[in-house]
Amino acid sequence: MTGPTPAIARRRIGAAPSFPQLFEVLDCANPLRPPARHSLAGVDEVVFLRAGERSALRDGRKLELGIPDPTMSGTHARLRRQGDQFVIEDLGSTNGTFVDGVQERERTLADYDAIEMGHTELVFRASVPQDGEPDLDAGALDPPAPGLATMVQPLAAELARIPAIARSPVAVVIGGETGTGKELVARGLHQLSRRRGAFVAVNCGGIAPDLLYAELFGNKKGAFTGAVENRPGHVRSADGGTLFLDEIAELPLQSQAALLRVLAENQVTPVGSSEPVNVDVRVVAATHADLEAAVSTGKFRADLLARISGFTIKLPPLRWRREDLGLLIASLVKKHARDGAEKISFTCEAARALLHHRWPMNIRELEKCLESAMVLAGGEPIDVQHLPPSVRRGGADPAFEKAPELRDLVAAAPAAPPPPLSPEDARNRDELIGLLREHHGNVAAVARVMGKARMQIHRWVRRYDLRLADFR
Repeated sequence: MTGPTPAIARRRIGAAPSFPQLFEVLDCANPLRPPARHSLAGVDEVVFLRAGERSALRDGRKLELGIPDPTMSGTHARLRRQGDQFVIEDLGSTNGTFVDGVQERERTLADYDAIEMGHTELVFRASVPQDGEPDLDAGALDPPAPGLATMVQPLAAELARIPAIARSPVAVVIGGETGTGKELVARGLHQLSRRRGAFVAVNCGGIAPDLLYAELFGNKKGAFTGAVENRPGHVRSADGGTLFLDEIAELPLQSQAALLRVLAENQVTPVGSSEPVNVDVRVVAATHADLEAAVSTGKFRADLLARISGFTIKLPPLRWRREDLGLLIASLVKKHARDGAEKISFTCEAARALLHHRWPMNIRELEKCLESAMVLAGGEPIDVQHLPPSVRRGGADPAFEKAPELRDLVAAAPAAPPPPLSPEDARNRDELIGLLREHHGNVAAVARVMGKARMQIHRWVRRYDLRLADFR
């Protein structure tokens, strides 16, 4: 090793050190095979071999990875260190080695490059936190609750705190974009808490404002037009259990004040009654909004935020945790295919599309995509034509979105802005954008006009932080 990478040198005291890592993400022929993670710390050479079962043999600064993929060649490819970078080299394999969907004999890897050998999809990470064993099989993961397994070490460290938090009365706020699994985490908290009551989920943005108070706190019969019976409301229904307030930022200020009184006094007064009722609820709130920013603009009460945010966890979007894509696919295939899960497979083209899509609606979008694809495939391997058009369009885009550091998931800082381009690079970028627009993102056509190899166009796309899907 030539010395610590810049990411290692900058790491915070107490944070797990960062190293290059390689992830076996997905076996297209057997998506239920658990993924794997391999640290490249202290490794100068990685040799990829076809094997009967997964193996990782370390000998000094050499790592031999045995991959149970019969479509790979016996000695398929090699990854070698070159300064602070790694170069992938095909060793004359029968089916070739692909990087971001382009067959390569040799190529210097960039962060988040997707490597394809036979039916196996891998992802290279240039520098990510590592804690624990250098080689990890996902089958050995011990998630805190069902559905909370991850290969991303900073997220795993955050989720590992959930059991201790779950056993306490501390209120919890779960942040993250729509579809990142906030309710799944909330249900895990409830399950681990062993509270005797029910888990009651409330979509704060899905209740009509004029009915919100009664929906939350209940009502007496005859309290208003249409109140034909006594109703306990969501808060009393969660007595002894967990009240999950999804999208809590959408609560009107008046309802926020009423909720604050309930949490402060452990009592609720139904509409039409003057008698408060004692309640014992554990509140877990979820939001995709920045609650502190909402406080500063007067849209959310500071005292309510202080009451609910005893512990905060922020879930990263799926585009920042592509290492987990195979893990999530396996879980969703088992959920929807059930007894037929072992018969599900993917073509390499479909796997590339899944790996390169940005998943703006996150895991929820992935689930709907797979659910429909399995039906359309009708027992055949899932191919590109079985995927939604939005996923198909992203399949040829090799420009992975760079994830910001995830060491601090509660308050992740935005990624640093890229350095300014030189005048020559700026001119080249402008020409490239113009040609991509003219040829609707067709890399082969742009390469012919510029007199460059397609590989070079892909490299410029990554370098200039462009997305081919934006030009189609």
